[in-house]
Amino acid sequence: MFKNIITSLIDQPILTSFFVSDLLVLLFHRPPIIASLLMFGALLAMTMYFGQKLALFKL
Repeated sequence: MFKNIITSLIDQPILTSFFVSDLLVLLFHRPPIIASLLMFGALLAMTMYFGQKLALFKL
C-alpha cells in the first residue's frame, strides 16, 4: 500500500511539490483570507485527484 502511494507521488513531481508546499504554507503561515481560500481549494482539489488516482480501497 505504501509503495503504491510513494510511486504515485514520484510519478508526478510537480503536482506533489505543489501539494506539499501548499500544505506547509497553510499550516505554518498566515496568508490573507482570499489567498488562503484559494490555496485551500487547490489543496482540496489535489487531495481528491490523488485519492481518485490511488484508489486504495476498492469497493
